[in-house]
Amino acid sequence: MKQSRRNFIRIGSLTTLAGLSGVSFGLTGCQDDDSQEIINELRITKVSLPSSLNIMAGGDFTLSGNGFEEGDQIELAALSDDTTVFQIPVATITEQSVTFPVPETINSGGYRLTVIRGTKSLLLGAVLLNVVPVTDLPDIEGMTVKGLVYSDGKGIPGVVVSDGFEVTLTDEKGRYYLPSQKETGFVFISVPGNYEVATTGNAPQFFKRLGGRVNTVEQKDFSLIRTDNEKHVVISMADWHLANRNNDLEQFTGTILPDVNATIGQYAADGTRVYVLTLGDLTWELYWYENNFGLNDYIPYMNRLNAPVFNLMGNHDNDPYYADDWQAENKYRDIIGPTYYSFNLGKVHYIVLDDVEYLNSGGTEGTVGSRNYNEKVIRDQIEWLKKDLATITDKNTPIVLATHTPVYRNPTLDESGNQVNRLALENGQELINCLSGFSTVHVLTGHTHINYTVEDQVSVMEHNTAAICATWWWTGRNGYAGNHICKDGSPGGYGIWKINGNDIQWSYKSAGYPENYQFRAYDLNSVQITAAEFAPKATEDAMAVYAGTYAQPNMNNEVLINVWGYDSKWKVEIRESGKHLEVKRVEALDPLHIVSYEAFRLNAGATPTGAFVTTKTAHLFKAKASAPDTTLEIRVTDRFGNTYTEEMIRPKAFSLDMK
Repeated sequence: MKQSRRNFIRIGSLTTLAGLSGVSFGLTGCQDDDSQEIINELRITKVSLPSSLNIMAGGDFTLSGNGFEEGDQIELAALSDDTTVFQIPVATITEQSVTFPVPETINSGGYRLTVIRGTKSLLLGAVLLNVVPVTDLPDIEGMTVKGLVYSDGKGIPGVVVSDGFEVTLTDEKGRYYLPSQKETGFVFISVPGNYEVATTGNAPQFFKRLGGRVNTVEQKDFSLIRTDNEKHVVISMADWHLANRNNDLEQFTGTILPDVNATIGQYAADGTRVYVLTLGDLTWELYWYENNFGLNDYIPYMNRLNAPVFNLMGNHDNDPYYADDWQAENKYRDIIGPTYYSFNLGKVHYIVLDDVEYLNSGGTEGTVGSRNYNEKVIRDQIEWLKKDLATITDKNTPIVLATHTPVYRNPTLDESGNQVNRLALENGQELINCLSGFSTVHVLTGHTHINYTVEDQVSVMEHNTAAICATWWWTGRNGYAGNHICKDGSPGGYGIWKINGNDIQWSYKSAGYPENYQFRAYDLNSVQITAAEFAPKATEDAMAVYAGTYAQPNMNNEVLINVWGYDSKWKVEIRESGKHLEVKRVEALDPLHIVSYEAFRLNAGATPTGAFVTTKTAHLFKAKASAPDTTLEIRVTDRFGNTYTEEMIRPKAFSLDMK
């Protein structure tokens, strides 16, 4: 055994690498068999380097391997920049290993490990080094879960920790204790702002699984990676419905995935942190067993997004073999993680809830039940939510609450054109009451496959987001309309939430279109829906049932504008020859969806599925021109002052590929 001096040289300063996980690298010249030829000049072999390592600042680290020599140096070079390098003389060498001291000032992050011997060097590979503190915590009577929350080897105070029932905060040294009954099988943290956690694939590991008996003590520690997410973007993606049907996997990978990744890349280009928040119905439980496609099969598609993904479960993510809400959720817990939790990005507090009570009458092992459910937040979650919100002392903290089913129904209009709002969630008012006192609350929901907003409560605004699958992948299916359109006429797409401190802006992004594509205009003189034109294998009577008023010609020189992101602060203006036309908000059907879904189903000899047919929407606007062939200037302005325009040259054709 040979000993060398214990000191090291630090070059530059360190920037942590946020979000690095699951790294796997080969080792130059490393051999698994003594009989194999040594192919590196330093004759170092048998090195075993995992993708991630827990290390203790100021401690020692031992690396297995043969051929190290006195005088060798281990170089740790940060992957996140070109200037941060530690050069560390080895301390202890044996025939099977080398030990070197860990610098006191090192931070967690990704590093390249290189052996330097004089003028020669050998790259061993790259590793995520996670700096940990001394983690031996004493037991406390009655506390069954304990642990540390730390970053770069130092405990982080004030972090919220929960098991889904009990909620506590870490102390000044980052320690926590919970009197947990371990009912959810998890302990999780509410990741604080300006920190991240490592990911498995794209899934942030903010939770640990509990496996011990109720009366045994388990220690679960959490490592945080310091990052700057004060300015960040959240992509909200509702209703994936991946089921290996309707060419959905091809449509996802060919249309949705490249569009979302391009958006992520656009906002990440200047260093902005970007995250994805799903809004439920990741899969389709009806096809878990019929198509052998379930939550496990969703994971690889989620992992192809270029950002961390926070998941939320929907009604179709429950196991249809169980007629019990808790048991039906177990597969989601096993594969995805907790069904409700919270986290922070910058100054914003995000909350994810499961607002589906799955009943599934008749479901048993081997038999899919009726898949019925109640839209409500069950009592245990309400009580947890109150405790989670109680940890936020600054009521000006923006709150973003995400659930699958909406709190409010699709709005209607009264005779005066005013929006009428009605609660949809069984205990929606109770949920809203929990949020009272906070100055800014946004509720993100999905489920309906349409867009709408509701501002029925002071400081609370719901944004129901249309689906990335549009009409369950039907209109883009091979042999169908060749477009991607939701039941309200919105293109299939997703929400973009841009946050900078307390400032929040949002928009709806149509997949396959630029971000400024925010409305579609129809020349109603050109819109007549007949079987002869759109469903030649069906009868006119059958088509008329779904076409409604569009079955007859309309020569009133009217135009119809569908503004899918509309809310109360938007403005729609139309000018003809410099003169403003009167614009009226109306509640009606979108004609393009009728010919893109109902017409194709009728033409195939099928009855359109009731839940999939065109839905009346109140984000439509109508105006009457003076003549059939005048050019109109359409100007739509959102609440943030962004304007979107179209010069509508009439007559404007009505077709499946119209914009």
